[in-house]
Amino acid sequence: MRITVIGAGSMGHGIAQVSAAVGHDVLLNDIDDERVQAGLDAIEGNLQEGIERGKVTEGERDATLGNIDGTADFDAAVEGADFVVEAVPEDMDLKKDVLTDVEALVAEDAIVGTNTSSLSVTELASALDTPERVAGVHFFNPPHIMPLVEVIVAEQTSEATEQAVVDYVEDIDKDPVVVRDTAGFASSRLGVVLGLEAMRMVESGVASVEDIDTSMREGYNHPMGPLKLTDMVGLDVRLDIAEYLTDELGQRFRPPQILRRKVRAGNLGKKSGEGFYIWEDGEAVRPAGEGGR
Repeated sequence: MRITVIGAGSMGHGIAQVSAAVGHDVLLNDIDDERVQAGLDAIEGNLQEGIERGKVTEGERDATLGNIDGTADFDAAVEGADFVVEAVPEDMDLKKDVLTDVEALVAEDAIVGTNTSSLSVTELASALDTPERVAGVHFFNPPHIMPLVEVIVAEQTSEATEQAVVDYVEDIDKDPVVVRDTAGFASSRLGVVLGLEAMRMVESGVASVEDIDTSMREGYNHPMGPLKLTDMVGLDVRLDIAEYLTDELGQRFRPPQILRRKVRAGNLGKKSGEGFYIWEDGEAVRPAGEGGR
């Protein structure tokens, strides 16, 4: 299957990697050559790390890379695709623009997926003349490691589209859960409210960043604490999602001031080098200052 991924950031290049790893022909697209190349380099880095950990063979690395190409030419990337996944930033208008541009170029039977963690897939699909071909494919960060993918079924999504997306998720060796379109779906509603409460605990001095994360890892068997996960996702992304969920679901999702302050300061987590932790070479090395500030 020919798959195009729009957006070469952390989610996009991860989706491209897992699609190529099982033999799909993948094109990775972004707005300029520099971003495309950064995405391709990140994929190669992920695969090399997999080799070092004994999870990936050199042959698997070479085959995966051989199945991926990149281009900043949107039309060339999209034309001829069987399945297009957009993984651009969580902005409703931007995603609608991308999806309508995709629709104008792909065949009538092509599937269009949106990788969103909270935005209404029903509203996104409504921008298209053929909304029945749209479904949400919510990957988790990092996509090449996390096994879960939420398949979000919009009001307009056809049964054939739903089944095609579930089949794709299973084909890339991920575990699909099918969720009806509602604000925050299943995972974001649960994950965001936990992360926001952890931030409020730091803000009010209940416990340290490290101790809060340790309590959830060791007490509840979470693979990663909620504050470190926030750093991985991006504090700006979490803020946008929290504000959207506040509008849709109420004040329990209201962003705490500590989150707003960090975003205003440019401390966005792993991608900026500092969030609730200090990050060096892609690893969290220590909490970011006393009290997580």
